[in-house]
Amino acid sequence: MLARDIGVMEPKSPEDIYKVHLIGGQGAKSSSLDSARQNLAATFVNAFVNAGYCQDKLMTAISDSSENLLFEKNELGKASAVASLGMIHLWDHDSGFAILDKYLQSDDTHVVAGALLGIGMVSCGVKNDYDPALALISGYSTSAASITRIGAILGLGIAYAGSRKDKLKSLFLITLSDSQAPLVDLVFSAISLGLVFVGSCNEEIAQSIISVLKNLIKAELAEPIIRLLPVSIGLLYLGKQEGPKANVVKVSETFDEIMKEVSKFFDKIMKDYWDVTLMSLAYAGTGNVLKVQELLSICSKKEGGSHQGPAVLGIALIAMAEELGVEMAVRSLEQLFKYGDYNIRRAVPLALGMLYISNPKVDVVDTLSRLSNDADGQVMMAATISLGLIGAGTNNARIAELLRNLSSQEHGVYLFCVRIAQGLVHLGKGLLTLAPYHSDRLLLSPVALAGLVTVLHACLNMQPTILGEYPYMLYILALAMQPRMLLTLDEDLKPLPVPVHVGQAVDVVGQAGSPRTITGFQTHNTPVLLAAGERAELATEKYIPLTPVLEGFVILRKNPEHHED
Repeated sequence: MLARDIGVMEPKSPEDIYKVHLIGGQGAKSSSLDSARQNLAATFVNAFVNAGYCQDKLMTAISDSSENLLFEKNELGKASAVASLGMIHLWDHDSGFAILDKYLQSDDTHVVAGALLGIGMVSCGVKNDYDPALALISGYSTSAASITRIGAILGLGIAYAGSRKDKLKSLFLITLSDSQAPLVDLVFSAISLGLVFVGSCNEEIAQSIISVLKNLIKAELAEPIIRLLPVSIGLLYLGKQEGPKANVVKVSETFDEIMKEVSKFFDKIMKDYWDVTLMSLAYAGTGNVLKVQELLSICSKKEGGSHQGPAVLGIALIAMAEELGVEMAVRSLEQLFKYGDYNIRRAVPLALGMLYISNPKVDVVDTLSRLSNDADGQVMMAATISLGLIGAGTNNARIAELLRNLSSQEHGVYLFCVRIAQGLVHLGKGLLTLAPYHSDRLLLSPVALAGLVTVLHACLNMQPTILGEYPYMLYILALAMQPRMLLTLDEDLKPLPVPVHVGQAVDVVGQAGSPRTITGFQTHNTPVLLAAGERAELATEKYIPLTPVLEGFVILRKNPEHHED
């Protein structure tokens, strides 16, 4: 409805986003790129741009004859391509299930895996008493093919994020307690459990994730993907601090016991990595100054270490709770970037992306644009992805231009990152946001934050994860997607267009009288889009809103005291 009203129903293709013709004669360099990665990037861009519109020019348009073209790509491309249908049909499980169901019949395990992941996205955040996603996917979680199992596990994690379903707990714990299970299955099961039970402080799950470490051999402990295990435990305690409700302390005790056993394989750096990750997630969104200082002191140590990356991200996660904390964190991050170790430098752009997600402030865009031409390739890639995150769903022209210029210079994996960022900037054709805060920045959605944190931690070490075997982890961002709209309804839930003032929000806490809460407003008829930092007020006395915050869906009741003049 929102898209129809604004007039953006026309599906867009990746070429509409790349706008190669604007770069001039410099597009030739990228054509020599390996086409498989190029195609993979196009499926992601297509999925992000048409997210939730149920139609596009690349995937839903293909007939059976051209389907083969799509599947000539490399193996991972197939899974990501089919899964992109899930993002295009985001939140529309009726048509989404029907379309993805035919891919479940395929003989190709990668296609089936993509379909399972797509079904997870279609049911992401949708409550249904019959649990169709669980019924469809759960059978595949013990499939013979590794990629199909991962598709099923991740699909369930995305579909039921934040629901705390006991059925899923028992399903995933079977995988975690299987000593023969491959490492990848264990890690993704842990992540899915973290997403489903986000912020639940569930000790049983935390224990079983920790006990996974016992069965691993030394070579497995050195795998890069193992670093997502502490993230999954951190998600269970997301934002819960170490209060009486959270048993973080208890877990860290058992953690220490198991660590003693595992420390034969684990060095001090890996233990620090776990400790920092757990702490930074437990205090995420709390604005706790003492913890920020603790993380800063970890970053200032001379000897360095891989745990400094999560520490930098942790500063952003804790400080994003209020405006002032964000500004102070940005100052600290700039210092860290100047004087820090390479582990710190690579995480700084991601931290900036987290602080200003879907909120492209000019100075932050400048900083990231500078970092996207850094000498260190990892910093370049992180800065490029972060440009996409801070512009996510804003269609910001400045960022779009920066990324176009980058795309003419880069090739290989760097170009892949630029493409992903271009897709994010045009997320949902500019109608969606990734910001986890809502209700005038008062409330934090734990599910949205969990999705962002998982992807950012995967980006700390991009080569083996997002640029390597697991590009489909980017689809976890679906958890944070929300329309940035104001849609007014009457009491029968029928759309009701009314005039509203939309302007910059003003902080009026503690001011005398009843000052205006917005400044420099324009008057529009609903539905309207709200950018970051904007607020809406009703411009008519005829209706009374049933909610104090005008955001998302708002139900209006007729004002009995209002008389037409």
